[in-house]
Amino acid sequence: MREERTQIVVDDYSLSGLLMEPSTGYPGVIFVHGWAGSQERDRDRARNIAQLGCVCLTFDLRGHGETTGDIKSVTRQENLADLCAAYDRLADHPKVDQSSIAVIGSSYGGYLAALMTALRPVRWLALRVPALYRDSDWEVPKFNLDRDELNRYRRTLVPREENRALKECQRFTGDVLIVESAKDEIIPHPTIASYLASFVLARSVTYRVIEDADHALSDRRSLQAYNTLLLRWFSEMVFGAR
Repeated sequence: MREERTQIVVDDYSLSGLLMEPSTGYPGVIFVHGWAGSQERDRDRARNIAQLGCVCLTFDLRGHGETTGDIKSVTRQENLADLCAAYDRLADHPKVDQSSIAVIGSSYGGYLAALMTALRPVRWLALRVPALYRDSDWEVPKFNLDRDELNRYRRTLVPREENRALKECQRFTGDVLIVESAKDEIIPHPTIASYLASFVLARSVTYRVIEDADHALSDRRSLQAYNTLLLRWFSEMVFGAR
């Protein structure tokens, strides 16, 4: 397997990324980390999925990891642009089948992934503890959003007609994986239920709960459970498509 460091140019930023590809492989897979995270935790997962015969891309959103920018000033609009630019970099890879691209997002990255399905074709969508935000204050830096109000919002069942990300989930026609942490202190069950209720046109929806897991999968057993679950689901999707 070959690894190549890459830069993804968007606006005035250069996003730091790492491409991993097998000797043969056509599906493309992009990983989107959570808020205040980085691509580091996705790299082992990407290497495992690359061994299935896929081209995988991990990257740091602006203001995160090795990518420059002030995290306190970054907006959701800007990070969505980052994700679209990363998608385009992956889709332009000569070995990637542009009709077979998967997006795997965690928390904030899951929210961005749901939004991006309206802007780029996605065949497989994996969302681990996907976050949810009101549509208002879209251009306000995410760091400045009211945390208490956000927590109240996430504890309600949000109708898909009232939220942009959920509307895009409603339109999505590919295969979906949603993973919940049973002891999540950030994303409560009603948020997960809001996502689940929105995928009315999806070809398939797989829902799993990792027992005793917190939001960050800080327990080694929970982390391994998610990695195994993701690899098993994606193996089924890829080999089923072939």
